[in-house]
Amino acid sequence: MSTQVSRAGYIALVGLPNSGKSTLMNRLVGQKISIVTPKAQTTWQRITGIRTTDNEQGIFLDTPGLLLAKDLLQKGMLEESLEAISEADIAVLILDATNFSSNKDKDQIKEVLSLSSAPVFAVINKIDIANPRDITDIVGWIESELGVEARGISALMDRGVEELWVDLAKHLPESSFLYPPEDVASLSVRFFVAEFVRETIFEQFQDEIPYAVFVSVEDFRENQDPVYIKANVWVEKKSQKRILVGNQGKAIRELGRLSRGKIEEFIDCSVYLDLWVKVLPNWRKKPPSLRRLGLRVPVL
Repeated sequence: MSTQVSRAGYIALVGLPNSGKSTLMNRLVGQKISIVTPKAQTTWQRITGIRTTDNEQGIFLDTPGLLLAKDLLQKGMLEESLEAISEADIAVLILDATNFSSNKDKDQIKEVLSLSSAPVFAVINKIDIANPRDITDIVGWIESELGVEARGISALMDRGVEELWVDLAKHLPESSFLYPPEDVASLSVRFFVAEFVRETIFEQFQDEIPYAVFVSVEDFRENQDPVYIKANVWVEKKSQKRILVGNQGKAIRELGRLSRGKIEEFIDCSVYLDLWVKVLPNWRKKPPSLRRLGLRVPVL
């Protein structure tokens, strides 16, 4: 009597900012665990999503977009991506079919992929809205420069995602499962609560505000009804605090209302969300501030 071999391993999702990595991971996992906005560079830390079938378990690493780092926060983000790629059993390169032409971007991708000896899957995303000529050009670059087969998907429209999973599962190393089969993420509920608030800030405010904001959960009382959550919204300047709070507190109340809806859907119970806006000057550029917020401090 033969027994089915189990497979499990780490799959790094790699790409430039706004290529659709987070949308793809949410599709693959079957649940929203990584925030998604139209703005680039919204993933700041490595997010782990888990998909388990009868005999396969893929642990997906949604990494910050590859970018030319301008401050300590972005340098830490880049290190997160490079570390995930070097540790992964499989690397999935996601390219935006509507925006891929820079030679600098192409050189950076080749350099990053050279850090890993893992098999590479090259995925061209957003094929539903891209120019067919652009798709052909990207396929040619992938095949000639990376030496792998290209495949087209639309993570947003859920086209080609299941076929991608089937092929990824075949390439996972033979292994017992690394997480309980019912798990879909490795991070705490507190982390996802903070991310949903941060996502709402990206949706609600103009560009200069979201990138200067970090959210941390200070108190989480799940034995209460409604669940009490106190979160700090950290900004770099007093002027940013005034914008987030708004006239007579209107903006912060709307932020709380919209964030609460997402959190309640995620944890499936009522929530009292208590938001506090605090100033931590130039936190993106100071190692002690990054440590205080639980963010990665890059090796300089």
